[in-house]
Amino acid sequence: MNTAAKITVIIPAYNEVNTIEEIVRRVQKTPFEKEVILVDDGSTDGTREKIAALAECYDNVRPFYHPKNVGKGAALHTAFKAVKGDFVIIQDADLEYDPRDYEALLEPLLDGRADVVFGSRFLGGPHRVLFFWHYVGNKFLTLLSNALANINLTDMETCYKAFRAEILQHITFKSRRFGFEPEFTIKVAKRGYRLYEVPISYSGRTYREGKKITWFDGLKAIFTLFRYRFFD
Repeated sequence: MNTAAKITVIIPAYNEVNTIEEIVRRVQKTPFEKEVILVDDGSTDGTREKIAALAECYDNVRPFYHPKNVGKGAALHTAFKAVKGDFVIIQDADLEYDPRDYEALLEPLLDGRADVVFGSRFLGGPHRVLFFWHYVGNKFLTLLSNALANINLTDMETCYKAFRAEILQHITFKSRRFGFEPEFTIKVAKRGYRLYEVPISYSGRTYREGKKITWFDGLKAIFTLFRYRFFD
């Protein structure tokens, strides 16, 4: 695989003091020229200080800090303005998603087949067995987004989205919290970008272990899908 292109890895973080160092270490091990943008979204558990230390340790880490928690989408907006790479990968700060999947995510982009690649947790990669109702909710939201956008994804709500950085020059994203996932999907589909999906592994965590998304975010995702399909 051609690894000459520069990759921007964006890691939004909120109260991830126990995982932020390890996820950055795993990202650094990937065989690509890269910059790593860390956005602390108003953490109160020491994540902010860990990010500052990581920026001192690695030359390619660029830190940004929100004075208060405003949401994953808002953290991504901050990072998007600073992207310098040719391709962008969104990486959660927990350890649910494995950077060893970057090669699979980037292959359709690097060989020119795709503009956007979704990493699907439901295409055969290994995954931790967790919540039935989360699975049902994800499938429903994915089905709804497919129907509204006339596409056939298997995992709209996945964190792993890789895309050509130039897309950020043509689309403005507005969702400040977890609505980013449906907004992103609807907008790239409406604009006719070439979408691909690849299988990824998934090591999900429980709420006790720090999972943050709730059923209420699912309701907001439905609203977001209709909003950006018909009123954007």
